[in-house]
This record gives sequence, C-alpha cells and structure tokens, in this order.
Amino acid sequence: MSFTDFKGAVFDLDGTLVESNYVWSEIDKKFLGKRGIAVPADYFKAVSAMNYRAAAVYTNRRFSLNENIEDIMQEWVDMAEYEYANNVQLVSGADKYLKLLKSKGIKICLATASSKELYEPVLKHHGIYELFDTFTTTSEVERGKGFPDVYELAAKKISLPPKDCAVFEDIIEGIRGAKAGSFTAVACLNSHYIADWQQLKTESDKFFSDYSELM
Repeated sequence: MSFTDFKGAVFDLDGTLVESNYVWSEIDKKFLGKRGIAVPADYFKAVSAMNYRAAAVYTNRRFSLNENIEDIMQEWVDMAEYEYANNVQLVSGADKYLKLLKSKGIKICLATASSKELYEPVLKHHGIYELFDTFTTTSEVERGKGFPDVYELAAKKISLPPKDCAVFEDIIEGIRGAKAGSFTAVACLNSHYIADWQQLKTESDKFFSDYSELM
C-alpha cells in the first residue's frame, strides 16, 4: 500500500490531533500534589496508553491511595473538561488534513483513551467534529493501545479491514499496537515524546511533525 491508498484513517486524539498533553501533565501534578506526592518521571508515559479506569486503578495501586476508582476518574474529568472545551489547540495543519481526507472520500475515525466528555467539545470547538464517521474509545475494548483492539474496533465500525486503514499515533505503544493489527502506522512526532522519536521513526511506516508534510 502506498501512503495515499488507504480507505480509512484512524486518529488518536491527544498529541496527534490536539495539543493536549500539557493538560494531563498539569492534572498529574495537581492530583498527586494534593496528596503530597511528586510526579515520578515515568508516570505520564506509564498511563498514556491506558484507558481512564486502568489508569485510575494503576494510580491507586502504585501510590497506595486506597481511594474510590470512580472518584479518581471523576476528579480527572472535572479538571480536564474546561481545558478541552476552551483552551486546547489543534496540532498544526490537522484541520486541513482532515478536510483533505474527507474530500477524497476516506473514512475518518477517532480512537482515543479520552472520553466523549473531552473529545466532543474540543473537536466541535475547532469545527472538525462533523468530519468524523465514527468514534471509538479504549473503554470499549479490553486492552490498551499497546494492542490493536481499539483500532480494530474503529475499522470494524467503518466496515474496512485493517490493511485498508492507516492509524495516526504519537506514542510508541500505539504504533506497535497498530502494526500488530496489520494497519499502516503513521507517527506524529511531538516534543512531549521526543525521547521516543527514534523508535517512532524506526517502527512506523511514515512519520511527520506537521500535517503539511502529508499534503
């Protein structure tokens, strides 16, 4: 498959379509800081491929918080909702690229660990919500983004086999999960995961830092 031949495009949200990684870093600092805990260097990367519940369970266990999982999840959502609805910006060129794909008749899916309460307002705020044919979250599947499950479900929703779809991700676990499912894997290089750039370049089928490079 050449890069322009795919029939479906499956996009991660955070760090791939929107510049929201700062939100989660700040939430980590505030959430753990309230509990007198400094954020460990490996924490953000450890939870980035997990869905909310898995991340809450992991956080609760790792820091021996002994808190209610639902309460942890709600606290995170409450802190994030305002930022997503009002302040989170698009990755450069993302809107133009999505519109280009749409004009070519390519099906567009979202595959994210973020809930509808977050992805819907940020996509609507930037006028690109209607470009998506379907939305999928990691809460709908058993395993996180180190596995192909969420991408396979997204492809199933648009009635396309993985071999006809490209997955756009900014984390190495996402690239590996996509490759494991026989998708074309496209890496978005951002400064948040600069330590993984070499792996992202090596293991993906294509990589970019600005969507203009794909147009």
